[in-house]
Amino acid sequence: MNNTYHLIALAHAGDKDAEKQLIADNIALVHSCVKKLIRSGYEYDDLLQVGSIGLMKALRRFDTSLGLRLSTYAVPVIMGEIKRFMRDDSAIKVSRPLKELWIKAVHAREELSKENCEEPTVGQIAKRLGTDVAKLNLAMEACMPCESFWQKAGNDTNGELTIADTIKDKFSIDTELEKIALKNAISNLDTREKKIILLRYFRGKTQTEVSRIIGVSQVQISRIEKKVLNSLKEYLN
Repeated sequence: MNNTYHLIALAHAGDKDAEKQLIADNIALVHSCVKKLIRSGYEYDDLLQVGSIGLMKALRRFDTSLGLRLSTYAVPVIMGEIKRFMRDDSAIKVSRPLKELWIKAVHAREELSKENCEEPTVGQIAKRLGTDVAKLNLAMEACMPCESFWQKAGNDTNGELTIADTIKDKFSIDTELEKIALKNAISNLDTREKKIILLRYFRGKTQTEVSRIIGVSQVQISRIEKKVLNSLKEYLN
């Protein structure tokens, strides 16, 4: 674990070689998630590429100060990324070339956001991919329904319930939760603590994003999160 934490620290500091090593060391997690979720009509390599994006998100958001194993945090993030792709893809059929370009655009956006510390423009993403803006716009528009799952649900006055929250997921991550022995421990948390853990570790949200959703400062989220994780560790030991 110490070597993993060391590589993560280097990757967070911008070391591309460390990030590549982490991906190589943990790509088996992506293969495992793809094998659990693969369904007829989906190409293994497509889901592997989507899952790899989830792994990169997990690596870039992982907080070593919490003392967790990387796999504990990464598996739900990877599975969430794949399941969102499969849900959204089933809503509207998009040609394979456009779908592949969209997947690459998502990957490029993540890279550019990290490199420049700001949201990249469509032109910047197109340049990174070596394609023209019009073609990229077409791919993004074709795949746009994926965003609708995370929009505010119509009857939610607080703005915290998304459409995805109202849809029963036909896939379950209970198996993964049971493997890391968290299900029973999480059930003992209060409502706000459960929501913070759900958003951070099963929706892949950053502490800043969670603070906006919950309505408290990022510092408070960090404090609550560390307290909850400590209590979970004690429960599981």
